[in-house]
Amino acid sequence: MERDIKEDIYEKLAQKYGMSIATAKANTQNMVQMAKEVGLEYHMDTLILTNTFDAHRLAMFAKTQGLMKEMTERILRAYYTESKHIGDHETLMELAVEVGLNREAVEKMLASDEMADVVRTDEQTAQQYGVTGVPFYLINKKYALTGAQPTEVFVQALKKIIAEDEITALNNQDGVICDDDGCEIPKK
Repeated sequence: MERDIKEDIYEKLAQKYGMSIATAKANTQNMVQMAKEVGLEYHMDTLILTNTFDAHRLAMFAKTQGLMKEMTERILRAYYTESKHIGDHETLMELAVEVGLNREAVEKMLASDEMADVVRTDEQTAQQYGVTGVPFYLINKKYALTGAQPTEVFVQALKKIIAEDEITALNNQDGVICDDDGCEIPKK
């Protein structure tokens, strides 16, 4: 995606998924409502679409400084709630300083291709797992949940995963018991 995009979120979603703008707005409104229920405030009408590659590089840079969580949270709030242009280097530098990163170090990183390989590797891993959008939840590198989902969907999925991943004894008969000290044959 380009850094500066003329379409709004609804137009882009309609293009990407082959739906009407009205459907894109309705789907987005569902996400906004779900976010609101957990205390998040999203402003999709004023959201500034952009290429987020540099924001991802900044998050990875912040990770090297022990501030990835803080940086990621700040970028997401700037994007979804404050409608800031997170593809703009000046904006990214301001956000980085807010979470405690050194402005000059961030400016130098953004002017280079530093952290690009790390982000590209993440992109390749995401492709291998079939990630096509966010949010995307991968559990045990085996189970995936895509899109914003109600809590009950997560609960049901986790129950199913736990049930499937439990060890099942194929023979429920008394047999040899072995541990680090050797094996003991049960007395009958």
